[in-house]
Amino acid sequence: MTALTTDRNTPRHDGELRHGLVAAASLIYAGSIVLRAADGYLHEGHTATGLVGVGRAEARVDNRLGADGDEDLTYRPGIFRFANSAGADGITFADVGELAFVVDDQTVAKTDGTTTRSPAGIIDGVDANGVWVRFDEALTKAS
Repeated sequence: MTALTTDRNTPRHDGELRHGLVAAASLIYAGSIVLRAADGYLHEGHTATGLVGVGRAEARVDNRLGADGDEDLTYRPGIFRFANSAGADGITFADVGELAFVVDDQTVAKTDGTTTRSPAGIIDGVDANGVWVRFDEALTKAS
């Protein structure tokens, strides 16, 4: 490309809402944890490895009968409260700043369940109603 010689209307993406293609056999409920696999397709939160948390689903998408990419999902990165695991996997205030791991589409845990769980995001806070998790795919991968 050559240098500009006039004003340019440069496209902008604010990053508040993001879109991705949904994996085959996935049912993602609005408000649930969304994960991305190494192949780029989005999944509902569940116990598995090789995935990373990307955000909260903004709508329900059912691709249980479709192939990879047949459905598109809008999701939002940010800080959201999800259910806390119990017992030794329960997250406490002392865990703020550490990784939270995905148990299911609404629950996070302190550990990777002996290498059976993928990271959801960074623990931002804990209260009586659950765990606040920061969903930032790049930050979580870097951690």
